[in-house]
Amino acid sequence: MIKRTGLAVALLLCGLPALAKGDAKAGEEKAVMCVACHGAKGKISVPLYPNLAGQNEAYLAHALHAYKKGERSGGQAEVMKAYVNGLSDEDIDNLAAYYASMEP
Repeated sequence: MIKRTGLAVALLLCGLPALAKGDAKAGEEKAVMCVACHGAKGKISVPLYPNLAGQNEAYLAHALHAYKKGERSGGQAEVMKAYVNGLSDEDIDNLAAYYASMEP
């Protein structure tokens, strides 16, 4: 059972890049609110937070949607939820595209 679950997860993750669909230029405009924690170039200004530059677009979108839905907990999840609560699905996809387009 575990092997099948692992295979299913691996296949799902392989398909994530195909789901990416954001507009990086539009995401750049929305990223203003992210700069305080994630840095102007998507690289951290505070060691508590992750770098976003160069991350996988589909992963970033998935993570932001999960924060918005309250599916992530612990750490800074409540802070992130407050930030993403007002974002549309399109905004989230655009932010993910923007950070994925940056040099890590």
